[in-house]
Amino acid sequence: MSQNTASKMINRKISVAPMMDWTDRHCRYFHRLLSSEILLYTEMVTSAAIVFGDSERLLDYNECEHPIALQLGGSDPEQLAKACHIVKAFNYDEVNLNVGCPSDRVQSGRFGACLMAEPERVADCVSAMMANSDAEVTVKTRIGIDEFDSYEFLTQFIEKVSDAGCRSFTIHARKAWLQGLSPKQNREVPELNYSRAHQLKKDFPHLEIIINGGIYSIEQVKEQLQWVDGVMIGRAAYQHPMLLTQVDPEFFGHPSPFKGGAETIRAMYPYMESQLALGVKLSSMTRHLLGLFQGCPGAKLFRRYLSENAPKTGAGIEVLELGLSILQQELLREEAML
Repeated sequence: MSQNTASKMINRKISVAPMMDWTDRHCRYFHRLLSSEILLYTEMVTSAAIVFGDSERLLDYNECEHPIALQLGGSDPEQLAKACHIVKAFNYDEVNLNVGCPSDRVQSGRFGACLMAEPERVADCVSAMMANSDAEVTVKTRIGIDEFDSYEFLTQFIEKVSDAGCRSFTIHARKAWLQGLSPKQNREVPELNYSRAHQLKKDFPHLEIIINGGIYSIEQVKEQLQWVDGVMIGRAAYQHPMLLTQVDPEFFGHPSPFKGGAETIRAMYPYMESQLALGVKLSSMTRHLLGLFQGCPGAKLFRRYLSENAPKTGAGIEVLELGLSILQQELLREEAML
């Protein structure tokens, strides 16, 4: 557990979205080696899991991950309050309430995007969370759900929740279809409507508005920052992690901590060895690295070697070293052909 005191004011100019099965602690450790400034989010964790489950396992993280935000899923103010009270000990920099996930499983628990239809409940949740959290409480939401997708509907939601004390909203600039579309389709099929988020910032200048959805390049980030306070990058950050190496020099005025692909992977070895000693499988960590060399000679061979060998029983750091050796050999072969 990190022993640092959670920061009261954090910079949300650039963040990596909370993504189930992707932004676990191993992924976040890797991403921090690419950018020292970007705000990292956990996968969504339900309030029930924290209150009734193994909170240490669910909430623990490495100190280097700061600034880091925890995303919570839930709809019971009392249970969310209990969860936030437990979370205090872990010194997260932010606690975010998920009002954007459209999956059936999440809906069955009466939280996620379906909560947009209950702004009073969301407001009660935020109030309860704020009363039990040392970190700032924020909300991530959509621009609408099903047939409730007017700008008026969105502003009524924002007004009600901001009246409860929330001052920072991350807006996924797509509506969510609660029936008929899978979570994957809900990330791609509903049309992006960035202008809704832009208008929110105009109409609520006192609020921090972060935009999310369909942003794949630094150029797009720069464009969006002309209209809103921050940009949350999702799948592009995971699938093309080299994108994150541009964040610090472009937006924070100093070099990225990234020193090269092989050097970054080797910088993870002490962390990986500590996790292996705890029984974590090598493949649980290496799966997040597969996009690092995308576009480089030997990248496909590197990915294949890790995918085939990292899951094997007893696999250790030597698998990565052999993978890097294969990559280097392919690079030399490519150069010799020029």
